[in-house]
Amino acid sequence: MSLPQLNVYRHDRRTRALITLAGEIDLETVPLIRTALGRCLHDGVRTIDVDLTPVTFCDCSGLNAFTQAFLRTAAAGGTLRLHYPPPALAWMIELTGCGFLLMGLPAVPGPASLPAALPTTVLAPLPMAGFQTLHRLAPAVPAVPGGVL
Repeated sequence: MSLPQLNVYRHDRRTRALITLAGEIDLETVPLIRTALGRCLHDGVRTIDVDLTPVTFCDCSGLNAFTQAFLRTAAAGGTLRLHYPPPALAWMIELTGCGFLLMGLPAVPGPASLPAALPTTVLAPLPMAGFQTLHRLAPAVPAVPGGVL
């Protein structure tokens, strides 16, 4: 078994911490992130900034770890923000619509921000962000004889 290819650096200033991650975030290295962010809360840190500038790769397990850490931090009365995510993580954040949680981006306006003249009973839930775009970009899958790949 190889060593995880992720370094975790922590710099505290009272109740605020800067966590800098360097390397690859995947299923093997996510426990390091969970431990580091959990220790911040245990130590009384309530404002956590995560610098992802030196991260070279991040898969969906990293996004899951950040989302869970955000929820735990918020439940403790704190905030967690990601800064400078790598392109693949930024894309996943945009696709899932969780930028308002993890990056402090404005939330997507809901029905409350619509003009009062519009009836709210005709509003339907919006489709998942990016789904239609992905569907249009996906090439048609050719039929395979016998139905077996």
